[in-house]
Amino acid sequence: MQKNGLMFQAFEWDLPADAQHWERLRGAATELQEYGVDSLWLPPAHKGVSREDVGYGSYDLYDMGEFDQKNTVATKYGTVEELIALLETLHERGMRAYADIVLNHKGGADETEIFRATPVNPEDRLSPVGESRDIEGWTKFTFPGRQDKYSAFQWHFSHFTGVDFDQRTGEKGIFRIEGEDAGFSEKVDGEKGNFDYLMNADIDVDNPDVRAELFRWGKWFFDRFPFDGMRMDAIKHIDSQFMHDFVQEMQDQVDRDLYVVGEYWTAGLETLQHYLDQVSYQLDLFDVPLHFKFFQAGQDKENFDLRTLFDDTLVRSKPQQAVTFVDNHDSQPGQALESFVDDGFKIQAYALILLRQDGYPCLFYGDYYGIGGGPGQEEALNPLLLARKYRAYGEEIDNFFDPNCIAFARLGDADHPHSGLVCLVSNGYAPEGYHCRMELGPDWAGQIFYDVTGRQEGTLTLDDQGGAEFYVGQNSLAVWVEQVE
Repeated sequence: MQKNGLMFQAFEWDLPADAQHWERLRGAATELQEYGVDSLWLPPAHKGVSREDVGYGSYDLYDMGEFDQKNTVATKYGTVEELIALLETLHERGMRAYADIVLNHKGGADETEIFRATPVNPEDRLSPVGESRDIEGWTKFTFPGRQDKYSAFQWHFSHFTGVDFDQRTGEKGIFRIEGEDAGFSEKVDGEKGNFDYLMNADIDVDNPDVRAELFRWGKWFFDRFPFDGMRMDAIKHIDSQFMHDFVQEMQDQVDRDLYVVGEYWTAGLETLQHYLDQVSYQLDLFDVPLHFKFFQAGQDKENFDLRTLFDDTLVRSKPQQAVTFVDNHDSQPGQALESFVDDGFKIQAYALILLRQDGYPCLFYGDYYGIGGGPGQEEALNPLLLARKYRAYGEEIDNFFDPNCIAFARLGDADHPHSGLVCLVSNGYAPEGYHCRMELGPDWAGQIFYDVTGRQEGTLTLDDQGGAEFYVGQNSLAVWVEQVE
């Protein structure tokens, strides 16, 4: 991974189901690299419940757009050949690719089965709301279109912990599947009493046959497709011991180092810290608490105290394990976890993940290129991306001097000519804007600085201490850098 690496989440929820996305990304790879992107987090590549499925309605982990299943050969994003071509293109450019791995659940079963289950309270899954009874659930996966190629394993009700629909009665709810050694895992998030069940047919990763099959699949997947890492979906719902063991198994069995980041959706920092302990720090985590700080700042506007922005965030507590982001496919409008950062604070938030020294930032496709064909913020983000690539190096100095304005400086380093910057973020409406003195050191004396975002007019000439009275306008952003002839 290059210094100042940048991850790109290479999809959003509302992409067209035209099977052209792998090709779109191939075409975009060169430009993304020019702006500092060194890795792409790709959407789930396997076959979902339909061609329209984003990939989280996981049907067949062995079908990457190769078999005629669910009325399509291609996935929403393309064929297996196009996926392989995309990976080759990224590697030719020295870029990395991270696979989105969905091990929590399966959807689109091929047949129903009759089995014993107990309905539970959706808000407290530890509390039954009815007697155990026979139900008819969609739990039999035979993958007839694949015909046992790559794996002859078939899934049955004993491989799952729960379902959400009784075909026999038409009743919807959460049904805990009963049986020897069955039941929800205890090593999951405690929200809703026990948050093992999320959706569809919930995979029982404590089942030894399931565990063995998922380990076999993982090795097959990374042997066949040269991904450089994985983003683990919905890990708050998956037994933490299994996650520890799966990541360890992949590191042991695959012939290259794999980067791993997990999605544990909670604003609770202590929960994330505890999870990192449980998985022995084998993976990074998305800094969801920081995302919610950005969201709150956008909602509260000038009433949000910017000095508290990094309090109780992963990037401050565990900077080496933090993947910072502003928004993603789950937080975008219309989704179950919608918490989209207001446009009035969006670019400021990106400056705070792209230009600071801690965290591995992730740029969201929907923010860059737009959502559902709508406008993106590529033009506004590009100066920040280039500032990260060329300027955001060296020691960091903070000056969080006002509830409505914070500033920090990067002092640059010898390996990156003309690196160094001063960034100011404001969310208030002081008539004259906001000013603060920042000093970069005597070596900077006489250098002329300008705002690379174009939001602040004029230039500043640094004094003998390499200092100046830097400024930013009302509810705005400034990124002051050395003017290079």
